[in-house]
Formats: sequence, structure tokens, C-alpha cells
Amino acid sequence: MAKKEKAAPPADGAAPAPGKGKLKLIILIVVGLLIAIGGSVGATWFFLHKSAPPAAEVGKEGEQAEGEEGKGPDGKPLKKEAIYEVLAPAFIVNFNVNGRQRYMQVSVALMARDQAKLDALKAHMPVLRNNLVLLFSGQSFDNLATPVGKEMLRQLATASVQELAKKEVGDTTVEQVLFTNIVLQ
Repeated sequence: MAKKEKAAPPADGAAPAPGKGKLKLIILIVVGLLIAIGGSVGATWFFLHKSAPPAAEVGKEGEQAEGEEGKGPDGKPLKKEAIYEVLAPAFIVNFNVNGRQRYMQVSVALMARDQAKLDALKAHMPVLRNNLVLLFSGQSFDNLATPVGKEMLRQLATASVQELAKKEVGDTTVEQVLFTNIVLQ
């Protein structure tokens, strides 16, 4: 038996080993992917933080009177921070469905942006709760069992509260009525 001799690499560098070319290709693909991902993350970060002015500019330009809304760099007014008012206790409504007693319990929160107007609306809380109880009890139990029915009820509740606020306070005041918990049984 003859000994296998190791082939020495060619002196002129004609053909590299077969595995080295694939390794270089894989490395190039991985590096290219990393550059593309890094570029996309960088571009996203740039565009998201571009709309907010730097902190130094906010201190100079953002100083304004109490209760005034400022303007963003694009000229649109900035929204105030959301304020949530939880209506306690939760609303409980009875339904009679095919001779069976059914119940719905809904925990409600009001989302507003102006504390003074929200406080003015709190003076009318008995009327607001009455309107919501009447609205909730006038619904079909079968419709409320679907997500679409629950969302429609939430929108109707928002419209009802905004209508009352417009009548009593002079402004819609409440941006949204939110259901923080809803149980159908």
C-alpha cells in the first residue's frame, strides 16, 4: 500500500480549497445582512426622533402659559397628557334572553385631556351614569357577545357621554369611553 501524500498548495494560487470559497460567500452575505439591518434600524430611529425637538429647544420655545397647548415642529398642536377618570362602581345590567336571566358587568373609564373640564363634568355624574345604564340595558345580549358588538357599544357610550358634556359643560371634554372590564354571563 502506498502512503497518501498530502498535496501541497499550488505555488501560483490557481485553485483554493473548495470549502474556503463557500465560507467567504457566507461571511459576505452575513455582513451584508447586518449592514442592511443596521441601516434600517438607524433610519427608523432617525425618522421617529426627528419629529420631537431636542430638549434644549423645548426649554426655550416650549415655555408657555398654564393651560395653553404648544405646537410641534410641524406646526400641529401638541396633545396634552391623557387623564383617566374611573367610574366606580361598575355598571351591572340584567337581560332576559329566552326566559333565562343574563347579566353584564362593565367597568368604565373616561379619557380626557383637560382636568378642569373633567371636574366640571363630574358635577353631572348622576345624569351620566343614568344615561349609560339606559344605553347598556337597551342592547341585545346576543350582539354584545361579539367583539364588534362590544366595540359598537363603546362607541355609543362615547357619543352619549360627549353629547352630555357638550350640553352641560359646553365642550365634548371626554375623548373616549373605555371599557376596562366587561363580563357577560
